[in-house]
Parts: sequence; structure tokens; C-alpha cells
Amino acid sequence: MISRPVKRAADSALNNQLYIIFPHDLNPNGTVFGGTVMAQADKVAGLVAMRHSGQICVTAFVESFRFLAPARRGEVLVFYASLNRVWHSSMEVGVKVFADNCVTGERRQVVSAYYTFVPIDENHRPARANYGLLPETEEEKRRYQEAEKRRLRRHSSL
Repeated sequence: MISRPVKRAADSALNNQLYIIFPHDLNPNGTVFGGTVMAQADKVAGLVAMRHSGQICVTAFVESFRFLAPARRGEVLVFYASLNRVWHSSMEVGVKVFADNCVTGERRQVVSAYYTFVPIDENHRPARANYGLLPETEEEKRRYQEAEKRRLRRHSSL
């Protein structure tokens, strides 16, 4: 097996990426459209994958996108995303989204999701990821192991 250089998860993670909720983001229930949150999460996760790999990356799979609570007009969505694992030509990025109410100071988690990205080459074909991942903290090591379990479940259900 050919070895490759590794990077730390912290080097590509994005924390406190903000998106303010405006009236055009709301559904008839007065809460933010789920698709709006999904699109923003996809952009943040994709940026993490590109920062880590140094390559253009595309979304290959979205797993377990869970809406845990609604977000409302005037709140701010706060995105946290970090690389969980790198395989040969795919990478898993975990995303958490919180809703912050700047008036009351309340913060609650509204989304938890896992995205799989694939780097692509100049012919728009899947490419080998340039860098592996070095999990350092206990939390990073836990996420690294759990990502492999999710991958095995996905592959066994195909």
C-alpha cells in the first residue's frame, strides 16, 4: 500500500461559521427551510474536505442528516464541521449546527449530519485523497472509529 502524508483534523475544521436567518429562509411554519440548512451544511462540509485534501471535492453521500430542533427568524445558525476519517478516495465530514438567539442568549443544537466527499481529478473522476488523517484527541479518535462503522454499514446495505 502506498503511504501518503497526513494532516490533523484541527487543521481543516471549521468552527463558528455563521448564517443569519432572514424572512426569505422561512417556511409557512415560521421556521427555517430544511433545505436551506442542508445546503449551508453541505457548503461548510465541502470546504472542510477541500481544505484537508487540497483538491476539489464533491458530495458523494449524506448520511443521517437529523433535524433535532427548529431554527427561527432572527436567529443565527452556527456551523461546526470537522473531518472524521479519510479512506482511499473518500472522506467523512461531521457537521453540527446550532441556532443562537442573540437577544436571549439561548443556544440549541438543531442538526447533526455526516457527509461523504470524494476528491475529483481534472477529468471529473474520483481521485485518491492527497492526505490521510491523524486523529489526535480522544474525541477525534472516537469519531474516526465511528466513521469506519458507518462506512461498513453503508457498504453492507448496498
